[in-house]
Amino acid sequence: MKKHLIDFEKTGQFSSFFLDYIQGKEELRPFYRHLPKLGSFPDAIKEKKFTSQNRMILCRSLENQYEGISLFEAEKKQLSRLASENTFTVTTGHQLNLFTGPLYFIYKIVSTINLAEKLNHEYSDYHFVPMYWMASEDHDFDEINYFKLDGKKYRWQSDQAGAVGDFKLDESFKEFLKTVSFAPEVFRNAYSNSKTLKEAVRKYIHELFGEKGLLIIDGHDLPLKAEFKEVMKEDLLNHGPYKAAIQKTESLESLGYGGQIFPREINFFYLKEGIRERIEKRKDRYYVLNSDWTFSKEELNLEIENHPERFSPNVVLRPLYQEMILPNIAYLGGPAEVVYWLQLRGVFELFQEAFPILLPRNFALILGTEIQRKIQQLEFTPEDLFGDMDRWRRDFVCKHAQEDLAMTVEREAIESLFDARGESAALLEKSLKESFEAAKVRAFKILDQMGNKIRKAEERKQKVMLDRSVAVEEYIKPDGSPQERVVNMMQFYLADEQLIEKLQASFDPLDFRMVVLEY
Repeated sequence: MKKHLIDFEKTGQFSSFFLDYIQGKEELRPFYRHLPKLGSFPDAIKEKKFTSQNRMILCRSLENQYEGISLFEAEKKQLSRLASENTFTVTTGHQLNLFTGPLYFIYKIVSTINLAEKLNHEYSDYHFVPMYWMASEDHDFDEINYFKLDGKKYRWQSDQAGAVGDFKLDESFKEFLKTVSFAPEVFRNAYSNSKTLKEAVRKYIHELFGEKGLLIIDGHDLPLKAEFKEVMKEDLLNHGPYKAAIQKTESLESLGYGGQIFPREINFFYLKEGIRERIEKRKDRYYVLNSDWTFSKEELNLEIENHPERFSPNVVLRPLYQEMILPNIAYLGGPAEVVYWLQLRGVFELFQEAFPILLPRNFALILGTEIQRKIQQLEFTPEDLFGDMDRWRRDFVCKHAQEDLAMTVEREAIESLFDARGESAALLEKSLKESFEAAKVRAFKILDQMGNKIRKAEERKQKVMLDRSVAVEEYIKPDGSPQERVVNMMQFYLADEQLIEKLQASFDPLDFRMVVLEY
């Protein structure tokens, strides 16, 4: 499989904020701890504090979460190694999209596995475990209840509410599953033999990546949440995280960068079966929105002590929760994720928690055989695929037109004629010059109309090439978005079950360039 590497700034897909960060722009240094490069890891390791008690709780929770799953040897070794003080994790996280959702979910995990392998090779005194943080507590079902394949959307409709990880794979899901009978066995088995959505996701991620040493963690876990009690109290009672996040956000905005997240005074949801709702304080009481639950300060303290699993962090505190329960030294994410972490360094400093190295995941564009032929016929370079296709089509028509679409000669002749006659007519009557000017404008409009007709005729004549360019654009930007944010992995996996292995061979987690793969 041939690959091409394109500099991020040449793709036009990334914000200046993101580009400035990965290029190490000096003014952003107060918002992160380490540069995103291989040489930063020894310092990150020295700064990470993770006690033997933390490790024991983590290992027990992971063992419980994997209960009932037949582990690969690689997974068993990783679980065993996590008990050692010289073992660290590198992590990515994502929602529980149906059938993995868009391609970039797979890219995240492959990038994380590759980073762990590179670190294990480079720093042999330590061991590094790739982790996938399963966002089982997320409640935005509409964001994850579908996938797109061959231009068609497959959606599961359900009236369940609350944390999506707890959604039951009920009769409505079984009916949905019948509509995707083409899905590979790894998915059908996972969904058919699971009671909840998070159970199914764990099973298929385990089957796809377990042999590569990936471990899956679900933060919706009582022993793990118990380690987060003090943060819960600080946020709910004193609003310290809000103040810290706002300060960093305002500092970024003063530099001209827009924030990705908007901190609240309280950054926790109340989580029970069928509900995940924000908590708000009004006067001296705490209210769970869209419910009848309210708490006094004392009652809330008691609830945290007895049921920490009922408090679910939002985007401001989820990263901190992750870093407090894992011996983690790096997080890999997309552009928006990397950027919003920069708003949170103050939150980490508030709780004296080490800030991880932030790395962009790998980004890719996969080109199938048929679309490669069209690209070759158009004589596009890999860089051309990220250009302005509308401009290319306009330029192509002009370049290959038999007629001068601008009608330059005709315009010059009309202008010369009307200007000359207007000047001479003005000698008879001054107002005639204005009449000739108005007539010239009307003549230009007629010329424009005729030019448009000629252009359309040229476009019809060049239709084959223009249609190819449209097909290429729709392929690389389906629905107007990058391929990796729309297309499901089955687009390629159904024809080649070695897709993941080929991606793994093509991705370098520390090479921050777009990967174009001729598949």
